[in-house]
Amino acid sequence: MTTATYTSYLLPALVALASYLLGSLSFAVIVSRVMGLNDPRTYGSKNPGATNVLRSGSKKAAVVTLLLDGAKGWLPVALVVSFGPSHGLGEGTQALAALGAFLGHLYPVFFRFVGGKGVATAAGVLLGLDWVLGLAVLFTWVLVAVVSRYSSLAALIAAVAAPLYYMLGNGELWIMDPAVLFTVCLMSLLLIYRHAENIGRLARGQEGRLGQKKK
Repeated sequence: MTTATYTSYLLPALVALASYLLGSLSFAVIVSRVMGLNDPRTYGSKNPGATNVLRSGSKKAAVVTLLLDGAKGWLPVALVVSFGPSHGLGEGTQALAALGAFLGHLYPVFFRFVGGKGVATAAGVLLGLDWVLGLAVLFTWVLVAVVSRYSSLAALIAAVAAPLYYMLGNGELWIMDPAVLFTVCLMSLLLIYRHAENIGRLARGQEGRLGQKKK
């Protein structure tokens, strides 16, 4: 195998696979087990994510889950952004790492392909791609969440805002790349799709608010 073939095909594929495996670590379940809490897939929204872990009553577990879910999205992308160019890996491989980590969270191979909705992991991915873009989306989520106290509504609005922020960003801060743009748009669509039930509950006024426990 030539060096060009390794760089062009095999190495990006390995990056995507490693990112997917890292993303497949469902920290909501792992942290809950380590801290002696109930499996988040058995209560509340049954979603293995930080918001549902918060419904267990343990803020510490929710914060740890949030940080680890974000970190597993950020790490593979940040590594490719930082060290990829010296190995001939560009924006296309960054997009593969981003999508791999995000899909791993949604469909984790270690947990029978039943994962979370991907909000924290998507935020980590965006921070890895461009810290300005990531912070802009995070600020949008926090603002909507604080005002409405609906985590799902904040996630939906942030999902819509992410590709818009990327496209509106000027060339000095954000590099408009088709592969990255496609990945950001696809993640946004998947986030909206994963929140389909929340959209229904929001429309009916039945959605749980942040910090509210569910039976």
